[in-house]
Order: sequence, then structure tokens, then C-alpha cells
Amino acid sequence: MIGTWIAVGGLALVALGAALLVARESRRVWTLFATALVFALAGYAWQGAPDLAGSPHQAVRDVSPTSDALIDARRRFYNVEGILPSRFVVTADGFSRRGQHQDAAGLLRNAVSEQPDDGEAWLALALALAEHTRGTITPPVAYAFQRARETSPDNVAPGYFQGLLALRTGALAEARDLWADALAGAPEDARGRDFVAQQLERLDGVIGVLGDRASQAGPQGGPMMPPPGGAPAP
Repeated sequence: MIGTWIAVGGLALVALGAALLVARESRRVWTLFATALVFALAGYAWQGAPDLAGSPHQAVRDVSPTSDALIDARRRFYNVEGILPSRFVVTADGFSRRGQHQDAAGLLRNAVSEQPDDGEAWLALALALAEHTRGTITPPVAYAFQRARETSPDNVAPGYFQGLLALRTGALAEARDLWADALAGAPEDARGRDFVAQQLERLDGVIGVLGDRASQAGPQGGPMMPPPGGAPAP
């Protein structure tokens, strides 16, 4: 298993090296590439099973925050032994797995109407609505995320998943703030806290790399030009 993780890390370094050759001083390309890499590593760290032998899989039906892998990830943040989500959430997850996010959102509205203190239902609603709007954070999406935080204040999941949506748009700084706020408001023994802290550390590293490259570039992302007359820059 350790060897597999080393291989994963090596592939990431190779990808970064390739990006250096292709992107060079283009900060926009670097941002998009780094976002995709962080998102991929986050998903693999959370859902991957590198110690298992490979096996054939069916084609992925939906690559969204409410698809199979991330529904299972959401469950891990809320999975208290012996306690299942409400019947509305279970049924809505089935719709979301098939990409029927509008139908899922309709069921989840019933869930939060019946149990307004159900934090997982509010989070599932936020994700279903966000997928229906193709990642746009509309007022209903923002409200659902806010209610998820209010009804499960010790859980890092609302901030984590909202940060993932920000990463999808390339908003690294926003994602960083959301994850940091989630960690600041959660107790030390909160479910998934260590995982989110690891992802935040990785994201800080990516932001640091981008910041270093930006400091070597001009205002438009091009090489820094010397001042007129060859005078030293202040």
C-alpha cells in the first residue's frame, strides 16, 4: 500500500513537471491545473482503496458532488453507528446517483420541512441544488449550506463540500477560507476533521506555489519587465 501511495505521489510530481513545460508563465493555466490536481488527490485520499487489487468497473454515470463517490463521502461525515439518514435523504441519494438532481432536491425539501434540524438533509439539498444549477451558488444553494452549518455546527462537512464547489470554479482562496472556517468551528474529535485538515494543508501548498510564480510575473501574468532606464526596481 505504501508503494502505491509513493507511485501516486510520483505521478503527481510528473504531472506538475509537465505543467511547468506547458504552462510556463500562464497563471490561469496553472490555477486550473492545480485545482484539478488538488480535487483529484482529495477524492482519492478519501475514497481510494490503493491496497485492493484492480477490478473492472462500469462507466461513471455522473461526475458531480452528488455522484456515488461523494454521496458516500458525505455519509462518512454523518455516519453515526446505527443511525441512518431520513427516508427522504436515502431516496434522494438514489435520484442523485442517476443525475436526477431536480427530483432529488424536491424530496430533500420535504426532508427539511419534516425535520428542519436535519443537518445532513440540508447539506444534501445544497449539493443537489448546486448540481441542478451546474455549480452556480444561487441564493437557495447558499441558504441550504448555511442551514447545514447551523443545524450541525460541530460538523466540518458543510464547509468542506462548499469548498469543493469553489475548487471546481478555480476559486482556490475561497475554498481555503471555507475549509479553514470549518476547522476553526469544529471540535478536535469531529468526524472527518483530520481529513479536511490534510486537504487544507495540500491546498495551502498549491496556493503557495502559485503565489511564488505570480511574484515573478508582471501584472498580466507575463515576465516582469525592468523599469525604464534600467533603474533598479524599488
